[in-house]
Amino acid sequence: MSRLWTRFRDLFGPHREVPIFYDPAYRLALTTAAARLGLEPRRADLAVWYLESRGRLSPTAVRTPPRLGYEALARVHDPAWLESLSNPQVLADVFGIEAWDVPVDAVLNTVRLACGGTLAAARVALAQGGPVANLLGGFHHAYPNRGAGLCPVNDVAVAVAALRAGGFAGRVGVLDLDAHPPDGTAACLGATIWHGSLSGSDWGKLADVDETVLPERADDATYLAALDALLRRMPTCALVFVLAGGDVLAGDPMGRLGLTFAGAAARDLAVSARLGQTPAVWLPAGGYQSDAWKVLAGTLYVLMRGRAPRIPKDADPLRDRFRRVGADIPADRLGGTTDELDMSDVEIELGLRRPGGERLLGFYTVEGIEFALFRLGVLGHLERLGYGDFRVEITISGPDPGDRLRVWGRFEDEAPGQPGHILVEASLEKQRRTDLGPVLYVHWLALRHPRAAFAQGRPALPGQDVPGLGLARECQVMLGNMAVRLGLKGVVVRPAWFHVAYVGRERFRFLDPAAQGTFDALVRDLQAEPALRGPDDTFALARASREVASGHLLLERLGPDGHVVSSAPFVWPADEVVDPIGAEDPTPAWATERAEVAAATRFRRVPPV
Repeated sequence: MSRLWTRFRDLFGPHREVPIFYDPAYRLALTTAAARLGLEPRRADLAVWYLESRGRLSPTAVRTPPRLGYEALARVHDPAWLESLSNPQVLADVFGIEAWDVPVDAVLNTVRLACGGTLAAARVALAQGGPVANLLGGFHHAYPNRGAGLCPVNDVAVAVAALRAGGFAGRVGVLDLDAHPPDGTAACLGATIWHGSLSGSDWGKLADVDETVLPERADDATYLAALDALLRRMPTCALVFVLAGGDVLAGDPMGRLGLTFAGAAARDLAVSARLGQTPAVWLPAGGYQSDAWKVLAGTLYVLMRGRAPRIPKDADPLRDRFRRVGADIPADRLGGTTDELDMSDVEIELGLRRPGGERLLGFYTVEGIEFALFRLGVLGHLERLGYGDFRVEITISGPDPGDRLRVWGRFEDEAPGQPGHILVEASLEKQRRTDLGPVLYVHWLALRHPRAAFAQGRPALPGQDVPGLGLARECQVMLGNMAVRLGLKGVVVRPAWFHVAYVGRERFRFLDPAAQGTFDALVRDLQAEPALRGPDDTFALARASREVASGHLLLERLGPDGHVVSSAPFVWPADEVVDPIGAEDPTPAWATERAEVAAATRFRRVPPV
């Protein structure tokens, strides 16, 4: 089916409005979550942004969750456990990260919002019937006296307890379709509910749970047959909580199932058909890979449209969202003219105006940049990390090339009047290139979380003096938007380290086809190296980058017969890459040389000298 037909069907097909509880604070303020857990912290954001880009969400559908009070949590959880959650080490143990990466207030705010969303969704579902979604929740590993598995408290159990306290006496069902068993929910609710589970992990018999454990890597057909049997056994309920886990996908580093996106959508369709207009709360539960947002978006699409979505493989909701927001901000709010040379440039050159208060790249003012960072949610993320009193600084004169941008922030426990810390620093320049035309050249970009610390066993990445902010993807998209705003053909940068090039490889390509082919071979051979595999057979990018930077690789060029014709220690070259915003596609000759170089290149790890 063509993308045009898919778009037509999206716009004019049948639609039912499903209430959706969501808040930007659903993004957990854990900067290492993606690297350590495979968790996409933007999952709820991406699902909402994608559906917005398809014209599927109305302002009345998306609702703000209330933050649940501790008196509601205490109906299920021991007071001693709730009190312990103010200790960053306790939360760190629950989430499997380091204590330094846990801003307690921000994390607990997110968790309490999620719990409030689950309870509010249940009340709306009971009031109007049919499905309601909460885009964070399904914390089914939390027990009354402890948390586990990224679940500090149990939102479903808390919601059931609150409804019971309010007089609701109907039968409650929990249909847990996460890839892991619902041990915590079973401990919290026991036989007071009907509880069905379909998972890929055997953690022993769970009391009062109708549990089916599937064989490892069970495919769509196997899963759907077991689901059909479970749905047939499910009794009639007055309210159902559905944990539509995204960790059922094949390749999920924590799940052990083998579903495709189509299989996950078929799961949701089967459950939706079985429940009909039964009041139901749909929750995303787990999902530990970058595309887990597609499962959540697919769940919402199924509930709204009654059929499986077709989400393009290259769908990029963050980029689309940032471009929509950027297009809504008037040019005069950001700065001014897009001319390559304006009167401010002339005045400074003639000495008629002092540098200072200048415009970044001849366009962006300090106020414009700060406003854009606010509108795009970047300042909100930094606030959840514990920073405030933000200050943007622009310098267009100095010993180094390019215009310099700095974003300062003061940590919450520092006295007012303190200078704060540099959180973002970049040096940017407009260049005219014979091979590409006008481009945005990034001399350097640093994202710094100076109040964080490196954990034992997880040392700094090459080039880091402090951990990052978890905003690399946002910055990449913002640079692209700046290039579009300024009428440039792309963003060019020299990635100083292997991990920088690896993370940006889906958007950036090397200008030199030989450099691209060499990089392709490097990625191929590093990913195949057993010593560079992490837990659950994931690629240990940080370890690989340190190997490259330490000179532990030998670069071999091969002849047509496969024999080595040259061999030398590999030194990361930091060749130029481009995000081709408006540049022409590479030529067939470029693609041919890239493939030939990759095929004739081999990397071997060697012991350190």
